[in-house]
Amino acid sequence: MNKLTNYMRLIGVLIVAVIALVLQFGLHLPLYAQIVISTLGSLIALLMFIDMVKTLRSGKFGVDLLAITAVIATIAVGEYWAALIVLLMLTGGDTLEDYAANKANSELQSLLENSPQSAHLLKDDKMVDVKIDQVTVGDRIVVKPGEVIPVDGTITDGVTSVDESSLTGESRPIDKVVGSTVMSGAINGDASFDMIADKTADDSQYQNIIRLVKQAESTPAHFVRMADRYAVPFTLLAYVIAGVAWYLSKDPVRFAEVLVVASPCPLILAAPIALVSGMSRASRNGIIVKSGTIIEKLANAKTFAFDKTGTITKGHLTVSRVFAIAGYTKDQVLALAAGAEQQSSHILARSLVAAIPDQIPTATNVIETTAQGVQATIDQQTIRVGKPAYVSDDPIDPLDQTAVYVSVNGKYVGYVAFSDELRPEAKAVMDSLHQMGATEIMMISGDRKPIAEEIADRVGIDKVYAERLPEEKNSVIEKVEKKFRPVVMVGDGVNDAPSLAMADVGIAMGAHGATAASESADAVVLKDDLSLVSKAVKISDDTMNVARQSVLIGIAICTILMLIASFGVIPAIIGALFQEVVDTVTILWALRARAGDKRESNLVPVQ
Repeated sequence: MNKLTNYMRLIGVLIVAVIALVLQFGLHLPLYAQIVISTLGSLIALLMFIDMVKTLRSGKFGVDLLAITAVIATIAVGEYWAALIVLLMLTGGDTLEDYAANKANSELQSLLENSPQSAHLLKDDKMVDVKIDQVTVGDRIVVKPGEVIPVDGTITDGVTSVDESSLTGESRPIDKVVGSTVMSGAINGDASFDMIADKTADDSQYQNIIRLVKQAESTPAHFVRMADRYAVPFTLLAYVIAGVAWYLSKDPVRFAEVLVVASPCPLILAAPIALVSGMSRASRNGIIVKSGTIIEKLANAKTFAFDKTGTITKGHLTVSRVFAIAGYTKDQVLALAAGAEQQSSHILARSLVAAIPDQIPTATNVIETTAQGVQATIDQQTIRVGKPAYVSDDPIDPLDQTAVYVSVNGKYVGYVAFSDELRPEAKAVMDSLHQMGATEIMMISGDRKPIAEEIADRVGIDKVYAERLPEEKNSVIEKVEKKFRPVVMVGDGVNDAPSLAMADVGIAMGAHGATAASESADAVVLKDDLSLVSKAVKISDDTMNVARQSVLIGIAICTILMLIASFGVIPAIIGALFQEVVDTVTILWALRARAGDKRESNLVPVQ
């Protein structure tokens, strides 16, 4: 049942109610009022019954079945006003549930807009701009500085550094030379290069990510809502009580009277209102949850999977260690490196300058060699910063981590090493998730295994999957056993979009992450704070407790009313009005899910 259909049905019931009221009390034509309600009410109930049959055939049990039966029964015995009241509650509940379940109908618009749209094609030594879908395998293409690489290919001329972090999660720039392969969606550095297209746009990495997201989103989620679980025994109980009352009294009206008070409006209304309230509470905390079903899944989550770069770490390299020899101090080596690199746009240059912004010496005669390093004159000395072979002929043992090496007049004097800074709250988040019942926490990263394992050990992650491309991340999520589901994936980059969509719940770190990740996710953290992931789980758990309480309170009251009605002491229309009382009680209880900590109430609501 789509959202528009539910709204139309609610409007239809309201129109019927207005017409019937005018006929009954304005024109004093009760027979015509009964005909209008019975005819149009039966039509709407029939349409909803058809939808219910489709739901049952799909293997699910909808909470509307009992209410539809009550509508049909009350119309059949002439209790048409009772039928109208129940029908109004039924269509109103479905419409409210649609509002609560703001499904993330991701069109991947951002992902498509950010994908490469054109390429600089070389034809007869002339450069021609063409649409990306016109590129064929074997075409020669020029990629200019700062551009997104249009298709997968192999470099034939030039050297450069490319940023593949949005594709692989690798936070450091990757040097590319003649013969190196490059992926579409990666961002070129500061030098142009020529390449041969190895794949068409449709077969390239970036379009593959888009395709993976679409496939994952089209995969149905096997999840039974809380209201549906309670609906099965409640429906059976109602039919048994109504059937026995009819059998003993020999009066079919008794069957309708019992079903009217049994109409599961607490199930239809209480759970959606609690979920809307929980979503509102999450919003106040900077967490956008896109549907009520996601609240349910988060509350029951057993497995959590995290991307590394930009999720567990801050996603940008910082100076982690400085080493100095040949009579130089660490501060001197860092200052020389920052001074030589200060005019470069390289990602490591920005990290060096940020490390000592007030102590950078003046550099002149700066010469940058792409993918090798920078040479500059500082205090009348030639300073080189970059790769070991570039800075000096001295033997230098390279580190197994991102680093730049420094020489003075050709003599090696030390190095500056970099690392992706760990989020300070990361370990507390993992501990909190374990305490809240997470069976397993894992990291799925495109980064190298030693780096991923080191980060995982520091924050308390149970299992590591390193060096995984987007389709391989999907495979890890897909293979999680049913007993360890629901599985929650947390990520921030374009490379995370498919796995966010594949997981039972995808949470995007949306403060600095790719919009595509936010579009394909079920929940988005709007602040640059990983602790909001565990906060989202806590809010979801609280919300489901309140929803469960409100549903059980409603079921208990309805059961008492059914037993009383089975003796014939509650007329159908009075029973329908009693339902309003039950609805009010359960709604007020469900609204408790909006309340949070006192600390939360002081936060500004997210618009």
